[in-house]
Amino acid sequence: METLPPLDEALTAELATGRHPRPHDWLGQHPAGDGHVIRAVRPLAETVTAIRADGSRIALAHASAGLWQGFAPGAGQSYRLETTYRDGPTWTADDPYRFVPSVGEIDLYLWGEGRHEQLWHWLGAHVKEHEGVAGTSFSVWAPHARAVRIVGDFNHWSGEQHALRRLDDNGVWELFVPALDPGTTYKFELLTARGEWVKRADPMARYTERPPATASVVGHSQYAWRDATWLAQRAAHDAHNGAMSIYELHLGSWRPGLGYRELADQLIEYVHELGFTHVEFLPVAEHPFGGSWGYQVTGYYAPTSRFGHPDDFRYLVDRLHQASIGVIVDWVPAHFPKDEWALANFDGEPLYEHSDPRIGEHPDWGTLVFNFGDSQVRNFLVANALYWLEEFHIDGLRVDAVASMLYLDYSREPGQWVPNIHGGRENLEAISFLQEVNATAYRRNPGVVMIAEESTSWPGVTKPTENGGLGFGLKWNMGWMHDSLQYMHEDPMWRSHHHNDITFSFLYAFSESFLLPISHDEVVHGKGSLLSKMPGDQWQKLANVRAYLAFMWAHPGKQLLFMGSEFGQPSEWSEQRGLDWWILDQPAHQGLARLVGQLNRVYRENAALWSVDNEATGFEWVANDPEHNIVAFLRRGREGETMACLVNFGGNPVGPYRVGLPTAGRWDEVLNTDALEFGGSGVGNFGGVDAGDTPWHGRPASVELTLPPLAAVWLRLAPASV
Repeated sequence: METLPPLDEALTAELATGRHPRPHDWLGQHPAGDGHVIRAVRPLAETVTAIRADGSRIALAHASAGLWQGFAPGAGQSYRLETTYRDGPTWTADDPYRFVPSVGEIDLYLWGEGRHEQLWHWLGAHVKEHEGVAGTSFSVWAPHARAVRIVGDFNHWSGEQHALRRLDDNGVWELFVPALDPGTTYKFELLTARGEWVKRADPMARYTERPPATASVVGHSQYAWRDATWLAQRAAHDAHNGAMSIYELHLGSWRPGLGYRELADQLIEYVHELGFTHVEFLPVAEHPFGGSWGYQVTGYYAPTSRFGHPDDFRYLVDRLHQASIGVIVDWVPAHFPKDEWALANFDGEPLYEHSDPRIGEHPDWGTLVFNFGDSQVRNFLVANALYWLEEFHIDGLRVDAVASMLYLDYSREPGQWVPNIHGGRENLEAISFLQEVNATAYRRNPGVVMIAEESTSWPGVTKPTENGGLGFGLKWNMGWMHDSLQYMHEDPMWRSHHHNDITFSFLYAFSESFLLPISHDEVVHGKGSLLSKMPGDQWQKLANVRAYLAFMWAHPGKQLLFMGSEFGQPSEWSEQRGLDWWILDQPAHQGLARLVGQLNRVYRENAALWSVDNEATGFEWVANDPEHNIVAFLRRGREGETMACLVNFGGNPVGPYRVGLPTAGRWDEVLNTDALEFGGSGVGNFGGVDAGDTPWHGRPASVELTLPPLAAVWLRLAPASV
């Protein structure tokens, strides 16, 4: 047997304690003379034997500090290590340090360039077969770390024998652990530049423990998708110029106690009844604090485990698609929480966040801001958007808090922010990031829609990136929401003095491609429910809601309505309890829910209400009448379809009221929010009106009709009159 040279004491100590940055350079199998040396760390072992592929056994001798080594003559072979312990069982296993890296050079190169669009395929934990052996590969980005170990239930949370190797100057670390199966919990243990060991959840974890537990879990998807027809139809469809009405919901409080799979049946039945085209989930990415509603994300690549396995979430999305319901998810790249076990100071230094707190901290939310100028951080976020679109077949992302990303002085006083290189307040790095993520999402995933929650007058939010815009498909119309709710809050007796609040949005309705939101933000923090915002007694409140929703559905732009508003939830929403479903025992609230269903059905069946949402040719004023609290306008479709939409925001019926129309003939009353079936008083036009040739409102034809109190009426030219 060839004599092996003694190892340096300091080197041995580093290897034995998992503090060496490149343990594979010494551990495992390495050429030595006319054979190979095999080294392994096995603290407290009595004997360690390498069993080679040809059946030969190589006894390893204890060097020091739990490090064993032995000489294997001839060519190198795969081997397993047999370890015995005093008063313990014999343990035979493959040696993690005999394997070549499980991460490819192309992956490392693309990551180094910040251009790896499918980052989740190699960073993190991956169940795979490597060199013919089943196990799990681990890789993590930690450029400031001096050493990295993997700890978990498989090694009793002691990582001395599972140190990762640093692969490159970018700071990627890797280890393949044989025979490690899905379901294993783990964290990375990193040695900081200050010599402290810190434990962190995997930033790329695709599965996590259920909060309040914080470990990552080795995940492995075995889901077989069945939504190919939906995806093909989506790719051939322009969502920005199609019918889109969105039901926004919080998974944990819609019907508390339901998991992803249980939600599927109940949600599909309910959304079909209401007629919405899409659902939008508040953030589903893992978050430790339920009271954040998911907006303080710690696991960007993991659907929250509160409701099941990631494959259960895939099942929910798949079932919705099979039922022809689109799925939008809230995505939060603007900030992340400071939890010490997550992304904050990940490797002992600012990494995902900007190191300057004037740029890297958000004063309003007590959170950290991503370093959008770092190519790897940008790559992490761009790939994350693609991950939700491609791994979970999500149809669109609503990007949260875009305004906070665009402005360096957002919520900051003078002296608390750093100007850009031109001396301005625009966050140039964040702008570039948003353009990149939008352009990449649309390029890779035909038919999806990227939606901005952007509350300022930033120009070009929905303008293409090649023309200097941010590249979003839709923008939340926060101005419409604020003004219209302010108008509805007024007593009908005084609304004529505030008429501009309900009409101002038409002046800029086509400056961007808009979505009209009545979201979760409008029914929390003392704002009350949508119903409670309305003036008057209970009947008047419900009538106001009916008229308002019909106005919203007729207004240019897509629609979003938060759960509970569709049936007039009396109380303010709280994530800690379910909706006020009991109120549906009352006929008036049943009527409101029926109206929402009818709104959606009429909306979807009439292209006049959606096919020219983003161009001025899709809208024409008919009557703007502050004295009577009336607005009347036409919506026109791309093929000439026309819908006349009239809303009486006053508390009394108005009629006979003459209104101009583009064509004489029979006009069907396709919607009347005052109908008895919706809880109204039954005032209307008996199904339709006959327009004559009397010019009015600059139109060649007109009709006298009745406008019910606090109600909307939609008229469509009867087929026989076309």
